[in-house]
Amino acid sequence: MTEKNPLTTSDDNNAKQLTYAGELILGRHNKFNTFDWRTFACGWGAAFINIAVTYPIYKTIFRQMLHGISIAPAFRQIRSEGWFYLYRGILPPLAQKTISLSLMFGFYDATKRKLIEKFDTQEYVAKVIAGLTSGTVEAALLPFERVQTLLADAKFHSHFRNSQQAFRHVWTHYGLKELYRGIIPVLYRNGPSNAMFFILKEEADSRIPVNLPLSKPIQEFLSGAIIGASISSIFYPFNVIKIAMQCDMGHPRERMIACTKRIYSERGGIRGLYRGCAFNAYRSFLSWGIVNTSYEHLKSVIC
Repeated sequence: MTEKNPLTTSDDNNAKQLTYAGELILGRHNKFNTFDWRTFACGWGAAFINIAVTYPIYKTIFRQMLHGISIAPAFRQIRSEGWFYLYRGILPPLAQKTISLSLMFGFYDATKRKLIEKFDTQEYVAKVIAGLTSGTVEAALLPFERVQTLLADAKFHSHFRNSQQAFRHVWTHYGLKELYRGIIPVLYRNGPSNAMFFILKEEADSRIPVNLPLSKPIQEFLSGAIIGASISSIFYPFNVIKIAMQCDMGHPRERMIACTKRIYSERGGIRGLYRGCAFNAYRSFLSWGIVNTSYEHLKSVIC
């Protein structure tokens, strides 16, 4: 009978413990690790790429939402302001969207795994709860959208030089509550749209035939683009209502229902709530196609 060397056994155990600890830190062991930093990092990177490409398109849509005008006058407004103002206000959406998509993908993945693995929740129920959770967490970043609205509106061009000044002005003169003006339509938008996006995305990933004559990146782009554009169009009125609520400062805040009735009346019916939706669908098609492709590519590299 061969005796075990106690020193060797101790070293082996120490090595195993160190290896396990390293896997926990890197997110490779999911038994006790709920949050995997890699899904957060992939969401952040996908958002950065997307915002850099699509911000000028967003700004055109914003003018349509705010003034209820068609694409041609909105484009002429922005062109007349010149290149100096084209990327004005990009810092808040860049900060907000990178953090937002990081939270969206990260919290969705973490919540879904926790519900399924620990609580044995039915898969689709877990997806819905995870989507609602990630969307609600994202709403904490509303101050970025608030400042972005002020900077994108031409009437505030002479009031604020940059994002920092706008944020400081709102915080100093009106407080935290003003930074969260318009949070109700954002909550109605975020949670349900996140749940729909992930359910449809995962269904598409599992059902798209592998023998399609398209490369994987093109499939990922089209999948994200079609799903994102469809969901964005469905929830578009909530963005219109949010912007209408946020385009003022200091005055008593208008309730969501009252704001909706006002827009409906001023713009001559339900079509007024969808003014700019077509161009928004094009932007969302491009935007979510970029996000989905970038996310999947980053995930294949990082994970």
